[in-house]
Parts: sequence; structure tokens; C-alpha cells
Amino acid sequence: MSAITVCIFSFNRAQYLRNCIDSIRNCLTGADILIFDDNSDDTETLELLNSLKKDCRVIKPNKLGTIKHGGLYHNMNLALDLLNDTPLACFLQDDTQLVRPIDTPELHQIKDMFNRNPTLGFIHPCFIRGIDLKRRKVTPLPSSDSLFFYRQDTGQSAGIHYSDLVIFEPKRLIEAGWHFQQSEPANDQQAKQLFGMMAYMWLPIAMWLPEVPAYRGKKKTLGLRLAEKHKQVGFYPFEILSISKDEYIQKNEMPKLPIAEEFLTCQGTTPPAPWTYNPLTGLTLYKHVNNIEIFIRRWLRKLRG
Repeated sequence: MSAITVCIFSFNRAQYLRNCIDSIRNCLTGADILIFDDNSDDTETLELLNSLKKDCRVIKPNKLGTIKHGGLYHNMNLALDLLNDTPLACFLQDDTQLVRPIDTPELHQIKDMFNRNPTLGFIHPCFIRGIDLKRRKVTPLPSSDSLFFYRQDTGQSAGIHYSDLVIFEPKRLIEAGWHFQQSEPANDQQAKQLFGMMAYMWLPIAMWLPEVPAYRGKKKTLGLRLAEKHKQVGFYPFEILSISKDEYIQKNEMPKLPIAEEFLTCQGTTPPAPWTYNPLTGLTLYKHVNNIEIFIRRWLRKLRG
């Protein structure tokens, strides 16, 4: 059995899924990889999934999602059911990737962090998004291990106790009666009740790709299409960091807050900072156009009965 199993939740994004898989193979040698495909119907994605079956496990949902995030949280619960005997699990999505190599000693350090902190439910593997700092300050709080910190609670709806991208011990969640709810805020509240604060890594291992097109939903609104054109959304995979965790900690007596834009660069063109992760972020007019069209669509469906 591998020391860690990486679960990737994916839908109709072949180029992004391939990049995510490649980053795991390059940075986390020997990890078991499970792909939870939310019933993709894109030809390129289906061909890729078929080719990946040779060395990855591809799993289709046992329950179709009908909400904003499709079958994401249903698939997370399916993953948890399958991971009971796995020492560590990491949840990623197809528009994310690993950004630096992780060796066996570091996995042992992560496992030891859980062993020494029985109320720890989750470790967040990603950098802090620079765009989030426009809304609230991030104040690090010390932890029992110099490799990790906690984040001061500023009243945000998620990110203090839980994130959709996490490292965890499946057995610990199962024994606590954990069941993934249908939103990040709901899961953050559940984690607050069952566990302590989520730990952050001073030198994270993963990150969302910036300026990714929106794929959820069968038909994009006019507002969303205009926003994607304005943002010049596209495929911006990251370069792999050359610095190791040990080198970084040794060089920084007081580690620098891990803000993505200050550590990471993209292959080829790097989008302007701060990066966004939803095409409508910061574009109020296009957001209103999007919301009006969604309202009209719902109203027409209601009229049709």
C-alpha cells in the first residue's frame, strides 16, 4: 500500500486532468491515484480517462449531482468509503497540480503531525490566494510543528477548519462520523464541531491553476462568456519549484506567508496578479448579466412546469 492516495475530482477537462496527473507522477512518486470522474461526456476527456486506466483507478459516481458543484461532494463521500485503510489521502481537483517534489520523509512528517495532534482533521496543501488578501488579512498562528501554521479566524465562511483541497487520515474522519456536506461552508462548520483548526503548510505542495475557464454547467451565460474573454482565461500550468521544504525552512527563521503569486510562475505566460479562480471575480457588470440570465432561465423553466 502506498503511503498516500491522491484523489482527483474531474469533469470534462482533459488538458487540466492530464497536467494534474503528470504533476503527481513527477512530484509524488509511488502515490496511488484515484480519478473520480463526474460523468464526463467530452470525447477528449473520455479518451484520456480510458488511457489512464492502465495505472490509475477511474471511478464513476454512484449518485448524479444536481447542485452547483455537480457530484463533487457525493464523490468525496464515495472516496472516503474506499479509503478506510489508507494512511493518508489528498483531495485535488483537475484544475490543480502539485508544484514541488514530496519525498517519503516529508510524508512521515505529515503523518506525525496527525499523530501528535488528535484533534487535527485536515491539512491544507495549497498556497494562499493573493486575491483573498483583498478581502481579509491572513494572520498565521503557531502550531506544534515548525512546518505548519494555523490561520486566525476572521469570520470567513471556510478555510479555517476545512477546504475542498486537503490532506487527511481517512480512518480519523470515519471514526468521527464525518460525512461531506454539499458546500465548503457547511463542511467548515462540521469540521469545527468534530476537529480543531486546519493546519497550513509553510511551503505548500499544490495550487489551483489561475484564470481557468468555467466548465460546470451545460450552457454558459452571456455574462460568463464575456467575463472569460475579458480575463483571457486559458491553460496556465505551473513550473515545478526547485527549492525543497528543508531548504526553505532552513533559510527562513520566520517563514514568509505562502502567497501563490510570490512563489509560483506559470509555464510560458503568467497572468497578471492577483490571480483569480472564477472568471466573474471582480467583474460586477458581467456578474449582474450572468445572474439576470440565470434568473430568466429558472423563471422560464418554472413557467413550463
